Amino acid sequence: MSLEVLGYIAAIGMGLVLGLIGGGGSILTVPILVYLFHISATNATAYSLFIVGITALVGSLNYWRRGQVDVKTGLLFAAPTLIGTYAARAWLVPLVPKNLAQIGTFTLTKDIFILLAFAIIMVLAAISMLRPRRVSATQHLSPAQKLGLTLLEGLVVGIITGFVGAGGGFLVIPVLVLLGGLPMKMAVGTSLMVIAIKSLTGFMGDIGNGLAVDWVLIGSLTGLALIGNVLGGLFSQRVPEAALKTSFGWFVLLMGAWIISKELHLI
Repeated sequence: MSLEVLGYIAAIGMGLVLGLIGGGGSILTVPILVYLFHISATNATAYSLFIVGITALVGSLNYWRRGQVDVKTGLLFAAPTLIGTYAARAWLVPLVPKNLAQIGTFTLTKDIFILLAFAIIMVLAAISMLRPRRVSATQHLSPAQKLGLTLLEGLVVGIITGFVGAGGGFLVIPVLVLLGGLPMKMAVGTSLMVIAIKSLTGFMGDIGNGLAVDWVLIGSLTGLALIGNVLGGLFSQRVPEAALKTSFGWFVLLMGAWIISKELHLI
């Protein structure tokens, strides 16, 4: 089986996981593009934003039809993420030089730096999925404090999303549960709406910078991811969420560690 065929199959898996748990699946997109389709890390993060954005948009519509999207809360959180995501793609990423450092025979290039940052985010995502959720941590905060913290975290999530090309559902969902007070299923659906808005906004930042897009490739991957997303939405009512998060969390942790080891030439 060729790497590209494996990549197309993996795209279905990405959409499946995104539809099931509202996050996590999108973190597979950049590795799929870089290691299976040999796209540069800079372009892969941009392509990922489009693929994830469209997939999350369709997924959020499926949750919305079931009454599991809180549009008001989602828009409140999405507003600052738009600023962070667009700023990261339009200004932050272009500012990173092609070669950042030379350590002996090892050159820290822009692509390696982005992949290392992405791998670190993967490790943090895995820890978030594997760690038991603590809902009581913010119960003592006032409504105004919760609002301020929500806006601040939205801005941070937007910057992270824009820089590494991940949807950020693993960061959005905890905020929606802990600060927004949403039930888990409602948080998943709302997370998909937020991911769609900020990811597509970030992609527009790249278009504004003159990004040359391989529309055939990202169109094909998006279509396959949408198939997986629809299936994930259907299965989400039947698959035990805790078991899925635990299994996927370990997978993401191992993949993040592998990317760090590979890019630092440890393996």
